Amino acid sequence: MTTRFTDCPSAYPPGTHNPARRGLLKGLAASAAAPWVLPLQALAQTSTASDYKALVCVFLFGGNDGNNMVVPIDTTEFNQYQSARARLALGRETLLPITPSNGAGRRFGIHPAMPGLAQLFSSGKAAIAANVGPLLVPTTRAQYQARSVPLPAALFSHSDQQAAWQTGLADGSGRNGWGGRVMERVLAQGARNRGFAALSVTGGNIWQVGDQSLTPYKLGSSGNLGLEFFSPQGTDPLAQAVRATLAEGRGHLMQQAWLDVMQRSVDVQAVLSQALGSSTLNTAFPDTGLGRQLRLAARLISVRAALGLPRQIYFASLGGFDTHGDEQLARQADLLGELSNAATAFYNATVELGVANQVTLFTASDFGRTLASNGQGSDHGWGNHQWVLGGGVAGGRIAGTFPNLALNGPDDTDTGRWIPSTATDQLGASLGRWMGASDAQLATVFPRLAQFNGVLPLMA
Repeated sequence: MTTRFTDCPSAYPPGTHNPARRGLLKGLAASAAAPWVLPLQALAQTSTASDYKALVCVFLFGGNDGNNMVVPIDTTEFNQYQSARARLALGRETLLPITPSNGAGRRFGIHPAMPGLAQLFSSGKAAIAANVGPLLVPTTRAQYQARSVPLPAALFSHSDQQAAWQTGLADGSGRNGWGGRVMERVLAQGARNRGFAALSVTGGNIWQVGDQSLTPYKLGSSGNLGLEFFSPQGTDPLAQAVRATLAEGRGHLMQQAWLDVMQRSVDVQAVLSQALGSSTLNTAFPDTGLGRQLRLAARLISVRAALGLPRQIYFASLGGFDTHGDEQLARQADLLGELSNAATAFYNATVELGVANQVTLFTASDFGRTLASNGQGSDHGWGNHQWVLGGGVAGGRIAGTFPNLALNGPDDTDTGRWIPSTATDQLGASLGRWMGASDAQLATVFPRLAQFNGVLPLMA
């Protein structure tokens, strides 16, 4: 096993740094010559898509500190938390209390910046997946210390663990994502407008890249779709130059591939812009980066009938969670507040649209952080807690096993770095099954799933 802490720039959303670059470039090249969509015909070939379902991934880049997001507040466990966290510990009186319906009376507190998600949990519309992370096989503390079982590749490295979460392949072999692989199996290859099945409202990612032909299409949350700078009907010099370039002869193979990709972006932009022209959405969203992303996702879901797809996946993100230093408490409060406000607005939008039972949002992050403070902040961890929300969720519950908070206890590698009790495979398989994948299909999406004790009981 290789342990690296040197790649912190990848703690931010895709852009300059993207762990999926190779997979995305490969997919882009493969799809350039394919009939990716039926451009400009979509709106004439609508479908009610009564069996519609959408899965939305919100990736928290940098490694969210789950230890301060969900805190046990019964005396013994809270004292363990407070002792280990030192200056990072939140006051018990500040936490938003929840009592999971499956917790035998055990009480927890949600970070005070997250009242919206705490309320959705208490009303049965959100659940928490506890101590989830990449695994190759179930692993105990003794096995980890003895290195007697295979361990995930490059543990504690931002880019590698982002890839492990998004690919669902903890051995580092992934070249496509589990979201994309699920979609390849639940959406027919010949489905009309299949290219709209994987839409990113934040940038490049590998989670939506399929193992056959599916590639994500990037949209800008500003409302300019595809090519942020380009209006297909524009009369400005830039718009004219783009159209002239696309009309050029295509002699060289690389030139032809590039022009094909550009033309596809323009065609898709036209179709989606036309579809969004009929969108009506009254739910207010916060004017934040994630709020704008999820508002665009909700608007696209509102015009699902125009695109005629029974299944879609969306990718959104929020960065800045790599909080090693003394800014950790204030920075995380801001970020978790942004997450809670945007995700709550998104759920409310699905209620307005009548699709709350058909849309599920979940969070993911590079890894958790150590329970023990490094003197200022916390360091890279492993297992972490994630939110899952929607009308189809078995809400008001903590799914999986919450870690024992004793330092050097049964769930700790060291310094409160939790060994996951649930594999990312189990979380992904639960969501994939809800999307309609069969057990046989899930076994091909998550080839190590049989190593673990079934899917995570998350969905109603």
